[in-house]
Amino acid sequence: MKLSDFPPSPTDEYHCQIDLNLYNSPSCQGLATQAAQGRPLRILEQQGLAYHVQLCEDDYLAWLPVTEGKNLKPSENKYCAPIWSREAIAEKIPEIIAFTHHAMAQPHHYLWGGTIAPHYDCSGLIQAAFAASGIWLPRDSYQQEAFSQKVPWDNLLPGDLIFFQETTRVTHVALYLGDNQYIHSSGIEKGRNGIGIDSLSPDSGPVGSKYYPYLLCAGRIMTSWPG
Repeated sequence: MKLSDFPPSPTDEYHCQIDLNLYNSPSCQGLATQAAQGRPLRILEQQGLAYHVQLCEDDYLAWLPVTEGKNLKPSENKYCAPIWSREAIAEKIPEIIAFTHHAMAQPHHYLWGGTIAPHYDCSGLIQAAFAASGIWLPRDSYQQEAFSQKVPWDNLLPGDLIFFQETTRVTHVALYLGDNQYIHSSGIEKGRNGIGIDSLSPDSGPVGSKYYPYLLCAGRIMTSWPG
């Protein structure tokens, strides 16, 4: 479907009628993220066999194959970002943590770009856990680090985010559970190919000990995107 053939939208937004994979280039080869059924997006342009789209809740840019255009429907109501206070977010932390435990209990594996159950990458799990409670975070771990309010290690609270940096920017994120433990989705190279719990300790086991040298900082979510 050509962009010019799309049914007009009164809001200039469309929503996904099914779960969709979005990619990091117009060739649609590498998975960048996923858009669950119902998520709103904007179509920015068409390049070859892909649409350049922007997800409304987190402003994430990605590419959608034109063959998936049939699965988009005009949105009658324009997306409006929710407003959250830190106090309201704090009340949601138990259910956010419960989401990650439930995800861990399901048969799953690590999926780069995964944000839809049962398969997640690290930041996809964190985003999905908060989004399930109506709180939107940026998509990638380095964006989540920039969005959060930094907290000292001796002031960590359950629901805070733990960030790791292996290269020039943050490369991994986890959710702090309390009692020096965190839950995260990790890949095959350093992780367990899925979701598990580790400790903030250099000798916390085969997975946690690999991540510990890259421990960078902790952050607290104070509001919902865009803040």
